[in-house]
Amino acid sequence: MVHEKIKIWEDGYTGKIKGNAILTTYVQDNSPEIDISRKRPAVLICPGGGYGFVSDREKEPVAIRFLAEGFNVFTLKYDTAPLARHLQPLLDVSRAMWIIRENADKWNVSPDKIAVCGFSAGGHLAASLGVFWYEDCIAVPTGMQAGINRPNALILCYPVISSGGHAHRGSFENLLGTEGSAEMLDMMSLEKRVNENTPPAFIWHTFDDNTVPVENSLLFAGALREKGIPFDLHIFNSGVHGLSLCNGETAAAPELVNPRAGAWFGLCAAWLKDLFGV
Repeated sequence: MVHEKIKIWEDGYTGKIKGNAILTTYVQDNSPEIDISRKRPAVLICPGGGYGFVSDREKEPVAIRFLAEGFNVFTLKYDTAPLARHLQPLLDVSRAMWIIRENADKWNVSPDKIAVCGFSAGGHLAASLGVFWYEDCIAVPTGMQAGINRPNALILCYPVISSGGHAHRGSFENLLGTEGSAEMLDMMSLEKRVNENTPPAFIWHTFDDNTVPVENSLLFAGALREKGIPFDLHIFNSGVHGLSLCNGETAAAPELVNPRAGAWFGLCAAWLKDLFGV
């Protein structure tokens, strides 16, 4: 296995963007006993944390589950407030996707089968990549090749989406600062930014999430529907925010163990394999 930590703005990058983001790889070795030339689909994971930190609970444990399903996996510790604001996290995830695709042959990754998975504010980051990946505000400052950062699928786990009436205000304050303009808040309300370039999505949430209301997922799914973009949407009737894998492996408190909502992972893996034809 290739398991390494890469400083994405230092290792092999010659541009002017700076930052402390780290990409961690979980890349399975091929074997001549099975298929030495196998190319695997991949998942890039963006943990949550309200754009104020990056949660370990939504990081390596999730990577290991996807690894067991036959995916090559990458986790991103992106830059957060107070040291980093918009656009830095989006540049971080764009650079991470760029690195994965650039190293697809070395890491035995199918370059057209790479999903980005995000939890809570990490879901907002993943969805931001899904709707903004082709914008000049990403490509120009980084100098990246057009399309090299495009995700082929989105996995959005109780995501922050809207800056409107159902917003998680803390995430937007961390992302944009407490003085974020109305124009910037509107721009980052992602249900308004879904377009024909947005990839298919798997979305899950709980009905009684009191931190990030379920309307965030419903609004994004509705926008996908309007654009004719396929999605899976799963709303579980009960569960607190931040469930991660919903089991003892990721639970910091008893209420974070939720076997019914934990079905999300199997549903997601099956959806992704079907989408990618693996």
